[in-house]
Amino acid sequence: MKETRIYKQFDNCSIQADIYDQGNKSPVIVYIHGGALIFGSKAWLPDEQIEYFKKAGFSVVNIDYRLAPETKLDAIVEDVRDAMLWVRSQASEWYDFDAENVAVMGGSAGGYLSLLTGVMGEKVKPKAIVSFYGYGDILGEWYAKPSDYYCERPIIEDPDTYIGSNELTQGAWERFNYYLYCRQQGVWVEKVTGVNRHDLEKLQRYNPIDHVTSDFPPTLFLHGNRDTDVPYEQSVMMHKKLKENGVPTELITMEGADHVFDQHFQEPTVQDAFRHVVDFLHLHLSH
Repeated sequence: MKETRIYKQFDNCSIQADIYDQGNKSPVIVYIHGGALIFGSKAWLPDEQIEYFKKAGFSVVNIDYRLAPETKLDAIVEDVRDAMLWVRSQASEWYDFDAENVAVMGGSAGGYLSLLTGVMGEKVKPKAIVSFYGYGDILGEWYAKPSDYYCERPIIEDPDTYIGSNELTQGAWERFNYYLYCRQQGVWVEKVTGVNRHDLEKLQRYNPIDHVTSDFPPTLFLHGNRDTDVPYEQSVMMHKKLKENGVPTELITMEGADHVFDQHFQEPTVQDAFRHVVDFLHLHLSH
């Protein structure tokens, strides 16, 4: 059973979360959707994945957040922070969650935001993180230069026709064209953050790989080594950085898999990966 709640009200923008409550002091997975911070919504999380985690004993809180470029990254990060605080306070009172046992999970940009929660301070930091094809380094060349892969598509000439002026939390698929423009021009960082790419002091605040310490939460990475959107090396780099700092971490390489491989949920290799996810969460979230 799903309940939808507003976890944050900002001007005329209500930011919502879908709650799937297992009760009885159950551990919680906060799920953050992908979409390059530009498009998508919580509706993207497939029912079959929700049911899988519920059967494993987890409550699921599936959040929206404001989207770029109408909202810049600093405010998006604040939405995620506020969602985490809300889960641990008001939502835990309503649903009897185990507020001390919260994991964060997300795919692609949601994986990036999940990794950022690991450096948000003790009140926010989860007990474990699961990153599906996410990224920990937004300052790498992969986001700074035009993408060969995306430049093979028709060049987007008028990107602003795909976005608006009002803040929003549900991004229609046509907004992918704005992301396509960003990747074709190598301007995603500037458009999403509103900060000049060379202003490293401001941007490094939002670069997880620059803030890893031994206190970073245990983290599981899952990434296809044929990912055409987010380079597989992004997970390899973060996994290595965590190991160097003594953080419990695992990397599952999905051989031959592209981006969003988890959408092929019934494939045996994907089923194996999800069993590993549940085992990892059970290990690091006490009951």
